[in-house]
Amino acid sequence: MNTFNPEIGQKIQTGDIVTNYQDAGDGPPILLLHGSGPGVSGWANWRGVLTELADQYRLIAPDLAGFGYTEVPSDIQYTRERWLQQILDFLDALGLEKVHVIGNSFGGSMALALAIHHPERVHKVVLMGSVGVPFELTPGLDAVWGYEPSIENMRALMAETFAYDASLINDQLVQSRHIASLRTQEAFASMFPAPRQRWVQAMAHSEQDIRSIRHPVLMVHGRDDKVIPVSTSLTLHEWIDDSQVHLFSRCGHWTQIEKGAQFCRLVRDFFAE
Repeated sequence: MNTFNPEIGQKIQTGDIVTNYQDAGDGPPILLLHGSGPGVSGWANWRGVLTELADQYRLIAPDLAGFGYTEVPSDIQYTRERWLQQILDFLDALGLEKVHVIGNSFGGSMALALAIHHPERVHKVVLMGSVGVPFELTPGLDAVWGYEPSIENMRALMAETFAYDASLINDQLVQSRHIASLRTQEAFASMFPAPRQRWVQAMAHSEQDIRSIRHPVLMVHGRDDKVIPVSTSLTLHEWIDDSQVHLFSRCGHWTQIEKGAQFCRLVRDFFAE
């Protein structure tokens, strides 16, 4: 790992994409799929989980195309199918036939895509504040996908939209996430342009496809999430036969950060069952 920038991990060729990824621990592999916020990366989303669960599992967190330090072709089109192919190429490049998957928000839709279209590659699935079913675009998600880079906008997004407890947000965190967002802003702006309800639909799966999932699935959601409504997890619970839901009170969209220790205990218990 680069000691000066922890977001830069290892690099591996995945088709025509060079994927930057974090790789920690030893044991059964868990694939960690990040969300779609400005300046996000595998490390930024999962740094606490990478530390907490590495004693028992191998944690692998790629930067999906257009995010973090992954390198992409200049003419790339960002679609759910393109991201899914990158994930498959990534698993193949690492020689991983089957993994547990944890997907956060946008990454939840990608975890569902992997379970639906390549069920043989998945053991169990954890979805956290997940996209993947139809819902009405929230003001919070519209703000995330419509983000325009500035320190003030990043502070507002982190303190007023992502987190339930604004005291978690300090100047260093805002500054680092703002700087990270500048690197990928051109790609980010091209992913979800207005009107944005269409991208909610584009990342949703059909009810029939979701009902076809036979893997054990755990949905985790913050009750006070302003980005993805709790109704998405309840719908997924209704449609997925072998599923359960855990709701955290006084928690926004950052479950793995705001309720980090509790989240990791849930994951350990779920994967150990």
